[in-house]
Amino acid sequence: MSRTRLKIGVPIESKPAASGILKVSKREIVGQDGNPVILRGAGLASAVAKPKFAGGMLNMENFITSVVAGRICRIEGYPGHEPGMRKALKNVLGGEKYDFFFDKFLEYFFAEEDAKFFGSLGFNCIRLAVNYRHLEDDMNPGVYLERGFLWIDRIINLCAAEGIYTIIDLHAAPGGQNQGWHSNSGIHKAMFWEHIEFQDRAVGIWRAIAERYKGNTWVAGYNPLNEPAVEDHRQLLALYDRLEKAIREIDPHHILYWDGNTFAADFSQFEDPLPNSVYACHDYSSFGFPDNEIYTGSPGQREILLKTYERKTAYQDKIEGPIWNGEWGPVYAGPDDDPNWESINKVRYHVLKDQLTIYEERKISWSIWLYKDIGFQGMVYTAPDTTYMKRLKPFLQKKKSIAADAWGVDLSTVGHITKPIEDWLVQEVPSILHKYPPTWKPSRHVGRLIRNILMSEELYPEYAAYFEGLSFDELDELAASFKFGNCLQRKGLNDAIKPK
Repeated sequence: MSRTRLKIGVPIESKPAASGILKVSKREIVGQDGNPVILRGAGLASAVAKPKFAGGMLNMENFITSVVAGRICRIEGYPGHEPGMRKALKNVLGGEKYDFFFDKFLEYFFAEEDAKFFGSLGFNCIRLAVNYRHLEDDMNPGVYLERGFLWIDRIINLCAAEGIYTIIDLHAAPGGQNQGWHSNSGIHKAMFWEHIEFQDRAVGIWRAIAERYKGNTWVAGYNPLNEPAVEDHRQLLALYDRLEKAIREIDPHHILYWDGNTFAADFSQFEDPLPNSVYACHDYSSFGFPDNEIYTGSPGQREILLKTYERKTAYQDKIEGPIWNGEWGPVYAGPDDDPNWESINKVRYHVLKDQLTIYEERKISWSIWLYKDIGFQGMVYTAPDTTYMKRLKPFLQKKKSIAADAWGVDLSTVGHITKPIEDWLVQEVPSILHKYPPTWKPSRHVGRLIRNILMSEELYPEYAAYFEGLSFDELDELAASFKFGNCLQRKGLNDAIKPK
């Protein structure tokens, strides 16, 4: 006898926010009363973004679930890209258990306890990363999935009850809007920019979102495209014009948050600003990641932090508009990563505090990456003694040792293998030194294809085998590893970013 699909528990709507719908006024985000609102918060990725269990709730990134690897695999720790991981799990679990596990995971990943904790720290905004696959099936485009919208409703209402706004972020668009793993296309090309059908679908999705949430005072606005990356800037600007018109036909009031080109870092070709819009940078610092110069807070290093920020926000200064730093923050080490992990994290907190000083002095809005994962970057993370972490530990350790992920990965264990390939490419096709994106070195291109795609795809069956034969109760216990009560708090991080 088949089970009935689990019902999504959507809390009742809260009374409207006292601010009304937020809007842009010169250099500030303000309420309808004209009072300024500085949005401070974090990204929520494994629940609605990528079904990868990595960095968000509705967009799973593999770093959200891995022990130390990449950004996508660290939330849940799965390899490769979410669609491949999901297919492998469905093969071993069957349809009913597959649906049950992911429904319970999403239910537990962000619940009332999470919203209360987040609000208790003084934060007032969640950036909800959404994977388009929660809202639309690739085999049935244009028909929107009610369950996906119910998960979004649930998070908005949970947050609203605690006085927290939500910014809806399309983190993964059809075809992939950038070359990275976190756009979740499964390949190294951003096909979104090569096929009008993908862009049409993104426009349709945003029309559906606007129809659903127009008038909702607890939605602080829409972030139409996370970290786009296209060599021809004109394509991005044309799309933004098109999206703005499509959304405004339905919802003329909510703020639109537009990411810069090349992973939200380049506004050099942007022209006049769109109305009621905020232009969003992402301000990650290399000092907060492995294999980089050790940060001591020297005058020279602090100058680098400042100049990097000023470069990414020069456009906002030029147009005299508000600034929203939509993603930032270091990654952190754990006891299994390095015997000096506590000293490493102390250095990372130093980076974080010096960046935060820049933001607070300028009174900008920001959203750190991220709220919850399995111990890599989150404010809250799954405890090592939970069922999920204990069961998957051998796999997570293997994935780390072979550097299967991309985000914050330690390449020291595989450099002797990949470096000769990189050198060979530079020698034979030196044009790779100038291949788009310009921030990618040959090692990044090689790693994307060999480690993050080819090798990671071959890990799908191995990951899925850890779920094989599990009962509904055992799957429930596995998913419950992500409940707030089964997580630890990263106190050093939370104390540093808690609004004073």
